[in-house]
Amino acid sequence: MEDFEKKVSIKDSMEIEQENSNCSKSNEILNLLRKFLEIQQRRAQAYSKLKTGFSEYMKSGGELAYQQLCSEITVEFNDCSKQVLEMESLFLNPYYCRVDLAELLRAIQTQEKQKLHLTATIQVLKKAGRPSERLVNHENCSFKKPMEHECVHLQEITEAAGTEEAEANAEYDNALKEAIRGVQDAVTAINEHLEEVRYEIAALETEFQIAWLRIRAVSCFLSHIKFCLIMD
Repeated sequence: MEDFEKKVSIKDSMEIEQENSNCSKSNEILNLLRKFLEIQQRRAQAYSKLKTGFSEYMKSGGELAYQQLCSEITVEFNDCSKQVLEMESLFLNPYYCRVDLAELLRAIQTQEKQKLHLTATIQVLKKAGRPSERLVNHENCSFKKPMEHECVHLQEITEAAGTEEAEANAEYDNALKEAIRGVQDAVTAINEHLEEVRYEIAALETEFQIAWLRIRAVSCFLSHIKFCLIMD
């Protein structure tokens, strides 16, 4: 009877230890993925802040405030990227051995980089404006009288000049549309990958709950066996 009790105790203790290890690992992965979603939320807030700041800049022309905002946003994005890279490294570690999750985070990082690059391109284009609508700088004009000057920008309106301007406008419009479409594509890809992250979180939560129930079941069984042996 004593041998039987020892065998049961050792076997169940090993099962409990293994389940505890699985629970611990699943919980750690869960926390990492939840932290990743928090980082994505920080990115979304940074983009919202950048969008608002750029709109204000286009209305008021506050160059200094806008440049300061761009610097702050750059620091924020760099910190987010650094933390995600650290998570990728952890998932590649043999302890976790989750190459799939590392690749998923890498795919999102790639799309985020593309989104940021194209967002900057859009803002640069909008700051410059369409070629035909850009303000003229008169610094190089010659002044004969205080209120009169000879404008170097005055040109004879010709068919060739009109065609050149139309081509410049078309090139500008195409570049802007392409950048906007690129951002939309990046956002779509990011959202699809984030859904995969959320599915993984849901699966890990279920796995964690099942493992915890197994631990409790094995513990209760072990306690019951010991009680029966004592009573016998």
